[in-house]
Amino acid sequence: MAHIVKLRMLLFSALGPALAVLLLFLFAGYAILGPRGLLAWGDYSRQLHNAQAELAVVKADRNRLKNRVDLLDPRRTDPDMADELIRRELGLNHPDEVVVPLN
Repeated sequence: MAHIVKLRMLLFSALGPALAVLLLFLFAGYAILGPRGLLAWGDYSRQLHNAQAELAVVKADRNRLKNRVDLLDPRRTDPDMADELIRRELGLNHPDEVVVPLN
């Protein structure tokens, strides 16, 4: 009977540290395998690379559009740009046309 009491006291005294170690393993596993853990870091890095590539494409498109808007400024209209827009809108351009710059 004394052995049972000693065993029970030993189990109760080990319960606290066992729960602490279990909780520590739980947090460590979540830090490694969780949705924001170390294994997800590679996925975030890939997503960042893809987003930066898409941002570069969007910036290039924005710069192209900004250039076209600047060419349409009513105070200083570019004659070549006006000619291009008029021919495109009126359907007067042909696929076999060759543009020869004056300069």
